[in-house]
Amino acid sequence: MAKIVKIDLENLRFYSYHGFYPEEQVLGNEYCVSLRTRFNRQAEGGFELDESVNYERLYRFASESMGVPRKLLETVADELLEKVKAAFPQLEYIEVTIQKKRPPFGGDNAQASVGIIWQKQI
Repeated sequence: MAKIVKIDLENLRFYSYHGFYPEEQVLGNEYCVSLRTRFNRQAEGGFELDESVNYERLYRFASESMGVPRKLLETVADELLEKVKAAFPQLEYIEVTIQKKRPPFGGDNAQASVGIIWQKQI
């Protein structure tokens, strides 16, 4: 019997310098990144780390991607998704969401988010 295993990281906080406008690239902003992963597991019994998804590595990939300034968050999300997909070939579903706190269009409580979802074709 197959089991669907989910491993998620939610609301990883970073201060980064992404943005289309030059002032965003100088001033920076606070971001939250969430990663959701899924894979099928046929085996019974306990897990070994090499059979699963190491969430410490997921965090490292997120940190690396958020550390390189980009004009569009879509570029950051896509790069992060591709890193995760390459590192964990057993994954069948990956979702990356990047939320930007206080975007420069006004409203002190506004937030904007970008997400990319990949699902293995069967």
